[in-house]
Amino acid sequence: MPPLPIDHCVLPVARLDEARRRMTALGFSMAADAAHPFGTGNACVFFSDGTYLEPLARIDDELASEAMTGGNIFVERDNAFRAQYGQEGFSAIVLGTDDASRDHQRFVEQGISAGAMLEFSRPFADAGGKAAQASFRLAFAAPPGWLGSFCFTCQRVNPIPFDRPDLTRHPNGVAAIEKVLVAADDAVSAGRFFAGFAGSQLSERTDGLLDVSLANGSIYIGAPAVIREIYGIRVEPSPGPKPVGIVFRCSDLALPKAVLEREDLPFEETHSRICIAPGPGQGAYLLFEERS
Repeated sequence: MPPLPIDHCVLPVARLDEARRRMTALGFSMAADAAHPFGTGNACVFFSDGTYLEPLARIDDELASEAMTGGNIFVERDNAFRAQYGQEGFSAIVLGTDDASRDHQRFVEQGISAGAMLEFSRPFADAGGKAAQASFRLAFAAPPGWLGSFCFTCQRVNPIPFDRPDLTRHPNGVAAIEKVLVAADDAVSAGRFFAGFAGSQLSERTDGLLDVSLANGSIYIGAPAVIREIYGIRVEPSPGPKPVGIVFRCSDLALPKAVLEREDLPFEETHSRICIAPGPGQGAYLLFEERS
């Protein structure tokens, strides 16, 4: 089986309107708010390659509580993340799949399953305003004792069509998620987990990071000090591996730089990268790297 691709990143937020203000100020175009049938909701940022960001808020406490009582792993893990790290952050790395059931069985056999699969649908409107249903099937994974953060594969059973150029064109020039950064005191154990999760191999880079290659990018894993030295990311102590940053492919660094300067938002720049520290509505480090 070839390695799975990055599908999206889940970014818990306290409120979707605050996330919308922040992400728009950073130069991202955002889709309309959408509600899940189990008490959470999102306002997504879609990219032209099919990857996306999912700012996620808890919008109906009663539905969320019922979902947790019923064993909904997605809501349980979101709740655990917020209890552990607060209302904002980077909770889940999601890979795309064409068979979540197969993944779930694989996770069970590897001893990394985080619980029962989840299948759900939600309404959406297409580019012409016609109502339809999007359906998804999720398979969850996490190493034993990993609190808060989690991973899952997402099978788009009835996918939302990415035929909205207004949503995939971003003033900051971002075209895709290229890498996800994970900080871990025991980087080797974390790397082995991610390699098993992705169906990939673990390799060591010359800069001290471990690389799990994906079909459309990579997961980089490293000790907090190494992550900070290379990317300038300041990592808070964590009881386990913690996703901390998202690296985007950008056609020209002048584009995000112009947006950030216009919005008077602080950033750090090197010769090939722009790094934005978390702020209200943005719980993860966001990095832009120039790629043709």
